[in-house]
Amino acid sequence: MARSAVAPDSISARLLHPTSSSALKRYWYRTCSLSMNGCKAAPERALGLCETRTLPAVSAPETALSELQAAVFSLKAEPPPCSPSGIIRLEIQVPIRKKANAIDWLHAQSHLPRCFFSGRGQRMDPSFSLVNGGGVWSNSGRDLVGVAGVGSAVFFQGIDPFAFQDWKCIRRFLSKDCPLIRAYGAIRFDARANISSEWKDFGSFYFTVPQVEFDELEESSILATTIAWDDSLLWTWKNAVDGLQVTMHQISPYFHKSTTEVPQTTIISWNHVPTKASWNTSVKKALQIIRSRDSELVKVVLARCSTYVTDTCIDPVTLLSCLQVEGENAYQFYIQPPDAPAFIGNTPEQLFHRKYLNISSEALAGTRARSLNKDEDLQIGRELLFSPKDHIEFTIVRESIRRKLESICDEVLVEPSKALRKLPRVQHLCAQLSGRLMSEDDEFAILASLHPSPAVCGLPMEEARQFIKNNEMFDRGMYAGPVGWFGGRESEFAVGIRSALVGKGFSTLIYAGAGIVEGTNPCSEWDELDLKASQFTKLLQQWEHQTRYREINIGSAQRGGY
Repeated sequence: MARSAVAPDSISARLLHPTSSSALKRYWYRTCSLSMNGCKAAPERALGLCETRTLPAVSAPETALSELQAAVFSLKAEPPPCSPSGIIRLEIQVPIRKKANAIDWLHAQSHLPRCFFSGRGQRMDPSFSLVNGGGVWSNSGRDLVGVAGVGSAVFFQGIDPFAFQDWKCIRRFLSKDCPLIRAYGAIRFDARANISSEWKDFGSFYFTVPQVEFDELEESSILATTIAWDDSLLWTWKNAVDGLQVTMHQISPYFHKSTTEVPQTTIISWNHVPTKASWNTSVKKALQIIRSRDSELVKVVLARCSTYVTDTCIDPVTLLSCLQVEGENAYQFYIQPPDAPAFIGNTPEQLFHRKYLNISSEALAGTRARSLNKDEDLQIGRELLFSPKDHIEFTIVRESIRRKLESICDEVLVEPSKALRKLPRVQHLCAQLSGRLMSEDDEFAILASLHPSPAVCGLPMEEARQFIKNNEMFDRGMYAGPVGWFGGRESEFAVGIRSALVGKGFSTLIYAGAGIVEGTNPCSEWDELDLKASQFTKLLQQWEHQTRYREINIGSAQRGGY
């Protein structure tokens, strides 16, 4: 089928007008989700019970599933816990006989909601990163590589901006004694902006503690279930166990190797919001304000949403699996609430990582393409390191993060202060920052302070945010917002860039942004958007090419040519 560009700026026509606050509650229950919204509880009321129960190890994931199902059945037969609220994790460790990937397990599951998160890998050429941090997560000698989860033991969601009380509600279900009980999710880039139809099922923020999860470790794997209840929320122990049984009966014990299958799809149409002409106008307008003596604005990050319509539904797990192969040294994430599309991404940028009181963050700015020629690639990297325009943009980001950390931490170190982060398709300027919190309760302050950073919004933040609100013609949703997890001992968040919204129909929305500072060239920044989105677009184009090649071969065979 022929493909064509569709009407420009069409996404803006799909924006919803927000319902008045008097007509909506701050939080809500999902009727389709066998779970409870933990944000409706009083955060000062301590959870009565939080524990992890480890069952005897088994030799295969299939056996682990049947053992967990039996354990859950036994729980139903036992007297309920005395505590009116609590959370219990049941886990079984499976020694590795052959590599078992969390993403392959997720691909075999159809139950919603679903989530996935993996840290930046350490199994790659050291030259790809000159900055440490954000690798696999250490848990008492067990190195956690990736987590895939389905169902929701408890979720946390609201329509108002993510606040301290919401964070306290999440923390209520977490414990240092149960480090693998974690809440995975994401927060909108700008919770004050109108929520469009494609993002409505995410709310202002969405986090979930999975009912069933597969933990991929360096030397083994874990299959686990989590049960959460709170009588004050009218979600009893019986409700929780019954809901878990429903989910367990839908779990597949098998693994589906996503990258071995090439989807058969054709791109029917695509469009960019804004168009290139509108982009040039917005960039020139931003530069006029930056150069104005009456404005404090020194940087603003403008973004683009590209809609690709295909003749078949793109499976978001397959797409994410291909991104794992495509993009090393990056965080992979997948967040899909009930009845919603999937927000997936392959982001190189860490927002922060906390382990007890230790905190780390990073500055990332400036972009150049990679080259297959080693000498040419080194030259491109040197040009980026000594580019005046990129140095300005990078320094703005680094110093802003430094000041924010210094307002919360006892001491802040920056090492290195400027280096290259090399990824498969692109390379960036980067710096690693670290400090020590005065209290673990400062975690929310770190999150609220670091987001949005100048790398995805601009500086000063409020002036840049207002420019984005007034000039961007689409809803960023969770794009460029915090995405990651909260845990009892540690938490880690990435910045939701290099991301897409996939599923629920035949459209895939791909997001990319570029920083505008003095010296910016609108055409160069448009090319940078193409480069940043290319990890998605190249895959779609590759799948389309392989589909057409297959059709040609089939046609030739039918004509007797082969």
